[in-house]
Amino acid sequence: MSALVLLPGMNCTEDLWAWCGLDHALTPALDRTTVDDQVAALLDRLPPRFVLGGLSLGAIVAMELALRAPGRVESLVLVSTNSRAPTPGQREAWARWRAALAAGRSARDLQGEILDALLPPDVAAARPDLAERVLAMGRDDDLLRRQLALQGSRTDLLPRLPALGVPTLVVSGARDPICPPPFHTTLAAAVPGAELATLPAGHLPPVELPREFGNLLRSRGA
Repeated sequence: MSALVLLPGMNCTEDLWAWCGLDHALTPALDRTTVDDQVAALLDRLPPRFVLGGLSLGAIVAMELALRAPGRVESLVLVSTNSRAPTPGQREAWARWRAALAAGRSARDLQGEILDALLPPDVAAARPDLAERVLAMGRDDDLLRRQLALQGSRTDLLPRLPALGVPTLVVSGARDPICPPPFHTTLAAAVPGAELATLPAGHLPPVELPREFGNLLRSRGA
């Protein structure tokens, strides 16, 4: 079995994948301040060949890595993500978060600000344990600062996706307000031969539906 590498979203940790039955996965942090540096660092420390999955920011890094080093990637899983360049509104939001961190607010505080976008409110109300897991992933202020810089270095990947020559699964959350299903329809249409799967979840399907998410990846050889 090939190595499985899972890249988290911004302000998330390896706990994103807990309970998915993917305990064999390598779960490196996104700890560089540009996409170029992050891809180079991952290529330096990962096995020669691997299945690569990522959620949100992790999927953006995964796409860039697969485009640059397709011979290293056996297959690709892209979850809750956006292949387009950041919008002015996103850049403004990230600037506000940088200012908030500089003023002494914590990564957990900022995670709380967007909890309703990460986890549907009815799910958070019914499953306070899941809400706490999502908040607890915001535990490293310095790492969040680096990831905010990493976000700012993104470019528009969509025009380059037709060159992506590895088997690709795109996973969307039907209730995701951050990266809604149309983002994934567009992404999957741009990647030759890509499959699209939609789960009844918000932005974090591995947290909400770990069994279903894990089964989906295992059905693709992860």
